[in-house]
Order: sequence, then C-alpha cells, then structure tokens
Amino acid sequence: MSAGRAPSAAHAARLAHRRAPRALSHALERFTERLEPATELARTQRAWPSVTRALPAAAGGSPTALRDGVLSITCTSSVWAQELQWMGDELIACLNGVLGEEAVRELRLRSG
Repeated sequence: MSAGRAPSAAHAARLAHRRAPRALSHALERFTERLEPATELARTQRAWPSVTRALPAAAGGSPTALRDGVLSITCTSSVWAQELQWMGDELIACLNGVLGEEAVRELRLRSG
C-alpha cells in the first residue's frame, strides 16, 4: 500500500477480523503452570498471592514446605514471624479457603 492511499475494502475486512492481542503474561502463566510440580506445596505457593491480598501481613513470609498439614513459612524477619504466628488461625482459615480444602492445619514460622 502506498502512502496517501486509503486501504482497500478487503484489507480493512482482514484487519477487522483479527483478534485483539493477548498479554504475554497470559501465555507465560499457562506455560509455567505446566512446569510447576503438582504438589500441595506448589498449590499453596500459587495461592499465596491471594492470601496476601486478603491479609497483607502475610506478605512478610512465604511458604517453603508443607508436610502432613504443617505449613512452614519463612519470614523476612523475626518480627514478621511473630506477627504471622499471632494471626495463625486467621491465616490458616484464609489459605484453606483459597485452596478449597483443609490442606493446612498448623503453621511453623521461622525467620530467614
């Protein structure tokens, strides 16, 4: 198409049928879901951002192990570990709600 000319009707029709571009983050999310291990810990780690939105103090730590219903959380400092310990029941209830099952029954917190 040369400069100054209006697009032809066929060209305009082809452009109208194109789908809107998707964000790269959508493709990367689908790709990484296939790479992640299918473990309870991986599910818990994927759910953690939802927990931190509901309970912002939870951002002071991150899940590092889950065994027999005991979730280990490594916190950025001992202050955060103590804060999360105090809100333990609320944190467990929120996380299990996001997971849709009673996967966590106890927390173990450490600073690191």
